[in-house]
Amino acid sequence: AHRVLAEAALAAGLPRTAVFEYEILRKHSPKDVGLARAYAEALTAAGDIDKAEAVYVELQQAHPDDPEIAAALKDLAAKRTLVEGGYDALADGQGSYRDILKDKEEAVALEQEKREVKTDDVAQRLIQEYEARLVREPRNLRLLRSLAELYAQKKEFDRALEYAERIRASEAGADPSLERLIADIRLRKFDHAIAQLDPNDPAQAEQIAKLQAEKQAYQIEECKSRVERYPTDLSIRFEMGELYFKANRITEAIAEFQKAQANPHKRLAALNYLGQCFAKRGMYDSAVRMFQTALKEKLVFDDEKKDLLYQLGCVLEKMGKTQEAIEQFKLIYENDIGYRDVAAKVDAYYSQQQQ
Repeated sequence: AHRVLAEAALAAGLPRTAVFEYEILRKHSPKDVGLARAYAEALTAAGDIDKAEAVYVELQQAHPDDPEIAAALKDLAAKRTLVEGGYDALADGQGSYRDILKDKEEAVALEQEKREVKTDDVAQRLIQEYEARLVREPRNLRLLRSLAELYAQKKEFDRALEYAERIRASEAGADPSLERLIADIRLRKFDHAIAQLDPNDPAQAEQIAKLQAEKQAYQIEECKSRVERYPTDLSIRFEMGELYFKANRITEAIAEFQKAQANPHKRLAALNYLGQCFAKRGMYDSAVRMFQTALKEKLVFDDEKKDLLYQLGCVLEKMGKTQEAIEQFKLIYENDIGYRDVAAKVDAYYSQQQQ
């Protein structure tokens, strides 16, 4: 019903109402990619480009190879330029074509970026154009950001960071989306360095392990600094918990997920992680309670629910509660026989019963 209302609200030109309805839907399905994209589109229609960008950045981190998500981020960059460049004012009867035409070169260049035709030579041409303009417009933060992104695409990460840091040093430097861009460039720099090494070479494998450890340490410290700057932002708390969990720092992960569960958009995922944390500690009864609480609140049978059922089943197995465990696996089996190893678990159970 909420999805129908959201779509109807958008069709009626009421994007804020659509945003409200999608937020309700996302409480129950925070990992639904299609729903997240629809939510971001509604935010864009409502003029909340920063929030829409945050949704797409989160999606891109989860699905880095999805070309549609990458294209959507480029669309937002073009939209931001239209808004900031005065096109919206023109539509409202304010401003003039003279004001707009001065930005035509930038609009055309951004459209070229959006088309995903950025071969090295095109990227280099854009860089040359933007750097020439930057001499005339040294305070144009949009040019600085585009240059940072273009250099990152060309894998010239130090140059990319140089431009991003210039934005951070400006009056507009306190921007969470800029911080995400800088962090993303640094992480891509780590990934690029790792990709250049051969894991089959013992010496290079050792270097890979060192770089991976440095990358993980950077991620934790960078996220920790954002937690300190934005202590009430529970989505950052959740991100911090995930990083601690991956680093096997379970006590710290539990503390962050306990805070993050107060965010309705992250609550079920936080409860899932809390269950896994308690399971790692051998606190199986507490783990079961976390998974069961999340399942009571999870109304839609999607991948998130399958994961909750699977995690619960695994914990019940460890507790020796085979019958209860198999009931969780059967719920998945009846809906998605190909999910993980549930088919093997269920088939093995019934084979034993027949012996």
